[in-house]
Amino acid sequence: MLPAAHRMRRPGDFSRAVRGGVRTGKSTMVVHVSPSGAGSDAPSVGFVVSKAVGNAVVRNRVKRRLRALVATRMSTLPPGSLVVVRALPASADADFARLGTDLDACLGRSLSRLTRASS
Repeated sequence: MLPAAHRMRRPGDFSRAVRGGVRTGKSTMVVHVSPSGAGSDAPSVGFVVSKAVGNAVVRNRVKRRLRALVATRMSTLPPGSLVVVRALPASADADFARLGTDLDACLGRSLSRLTRASS
């Protein structure tokens, strides 16, 4: 479970992360990372799982898997960063290991792009 301090809830935070950050993607997801949070030291993470992914049962399963994967990777995120994970339709058929591999790849590329852009 993702702690409440790390959950993104406001629509403005989602749009700030999507519009102001870097984007990387794989076949199962797209990850947006923005370096500037709203004055918080804790990174915030939000999830977008549309109806294109599947019915309510499938969408909730994908969200639970993504939340669990991100919770174990919170220490790798920069303080105050905003992260949005958008699930693509292929995530419905992906197993837990593949989602983890894709998430690691997306976060790694996004964070390296952020450090390159800030220097």
